[in-house]
Amino acid sequence: MLDRIGEEVARATSIVRYAPGSSFSAHTHDGGEEFLVLEGVFQDEHGDYPIGSYVRNPPTSSHTPGAKPGCVILVKLHQFDPPDRVSFRINTSEVAPVAVAGRAGVGVIFLYGDAREEVRIEVWDPGTGITVDAPGGMEVFVLDAGFDEGGEGFSKHSWLRLPPGDVLNAVAGAAGSRVWIKSGHLRRVND
Repeated sequence: MLDRIGEEVARATSIVRYAPGSSFSAHTHDGGEEFLVLEGVFQDEHGDYPIGSYVRNPPTSSHTPGAKPGCVILVKLHQFDPPDRVSFRINTSEVAPVAVAGRAGVGVIFLYGDAREEVRIEVWDPGTGITVDAPGGMEVFVLDAGFDEGGEGFSKHSWLRLPPGDVLNAVAGAAGSRVWIKSGHLRRVND
């Protein structure tokens, strides 16, 4: 558990491990679910999702998840706008990062964006200085290698949340860094 607001049905950000052959019964995500496959292969009746797969299951969507080979996922629950019905699936391992104008040493794989939030993967070259404003807050999850921010080191599978109005001031490590970033969504944490 990385973050949780609520009891049984909660707004949550977690790292979940499925043992090989495990599954859940069919269920509906009233508040939506998004996840990124970190290891193994996640499965449901909609398909198989290998490492690097990013999936958005909007409010009212349902599925029967499992993982015959086992898997580890970063999952966020109950963090959608209630009227959002956009379903989205992409294998980020098959998409090349695109250079960003004005941000030398940074490549981006855009995953999702609307008026409320943006989700992306950024690839930072070794030693690259990163400065990103977070007017609506930001979460950063390290997929590979690492970075330093505010005198603290973040390595693979580390998570950082910045409150609205903060600024990410990071320096990619000697091996660079590949990070998942979600921004903008924290300004409405109580909506």
